[in-house]
Amino acid sequence: MLDTVGTPEGLYGRRKMTVHLQRQGVDVSAGTVHRLMGDEGLSGAVRGRSHRTTIPAKDGVRAGDLVNRNFTAPDPNRVWVADFTYCRTWSGFVYVAFIIDVFSRFIVGWHAMTTRPVELVTVPLRMALWQRRRHGYVINDGELLHHSDAGSQYLAFRFSEELMLEGILASVGSVGDAYDNALAESTIGLFKTEAMAKNNPFHHGPFTTIADVEYATAGWVDWYNNRRLHTPIGDIPPAEFEVNYYAATLTPQPAMSHT
Repeated sequence: MLDTVGTPEGLYGRRKMTVHLQRQGVDVSAGTVHRLMGDEGLSGAVRGRSHRTTIPAKDGVRAGDLVNRNFTAPDPNRVWVADFTYCRTWSGFVYVAFIIDVFSRFIVGWHAMTTRPVELVTVPLRMALWQRRRHGYVINDGELLHHSDAGSQYLAFRFSEELMLEGILASVGSVGDAYDNALAESTIGLFKTEAMAKNNPFHHGPFTTIADVEYATAGWVDWYNNRRLHTPIGDIPPAEFEVNYYAATLTPQPAMSHT
């Protein structure tokens, strides 16, 4: 019944494992799962400590914080949060940037590089816009807010120009305050714990090059969006949450990709 070792679902703790099994049609109680996981020595993945990756810009000119720690949105494509982290490989550091839709926790874009130029954050933005538009979403000027920390990449003129040309509002948290971008920080914490840790289910063996990181990240993002259970949205995957939203609002529903 708990044959999840080596699978992404093997990362679940006892409460989420119970929900997962029940969604699979297994008639099981939380107490039974607690006992079985204890008997088999299974426990959920535990996050490590966070690390600073972004460097504040020094010019002092930046957008204000329009989110103000309120990480909620009434619809998809209203508020996106962004951040990046680093991963160690045998050939050096790899930096991975993400953009997350606040409404559903769906990762709409990501990109990996061995350096930290502004392209590290512009590429996932372009990827996110392409991905949403490809599935039929209409993003009107002034309706989408992009929130990040005060890292120099996000404050660069080229990135600000990219947002302006796309009609996206910029929002930037205060310097050195992780709570001002807590949702992105939390997602990156999951990524480091579930996809980059030793013996993770998305890559076997050591991370030797950026290709290894990209392979693991692609697998994790697919699982995270389409199958991983997320407590803040009712213990269902982000893709399912968005499908339910459009079904409930009788809005034409874009086809969700599972790639």
